[in-house]
Amino acid sequence: MANYDDKLKRILMDNNCHFVRAGKGSHAVWYSPIKDKNFSVNKGIKSKVSANEILKDAGIKKHF
Repeated sequence: MANYDDKLKRILMDNNCHFVRAGKGSHAVWYSPIKDKNFSVNKGIKSKVSANEILKDAGIKKHF
């Protein structure tokens, strides 16, 4: 199974999103300047669908 963590975080940072704080459990809170809102990113993303949902939450049109 693929691990999308590193690729996802690189795409987020390339789009000026940044880490805000640790969340509950295995989640982290990130900020998207595109949508001007915070969104959560879980650790150990193994699903392409989950990775694409996070990109959508951040307002990024690129998909895996």
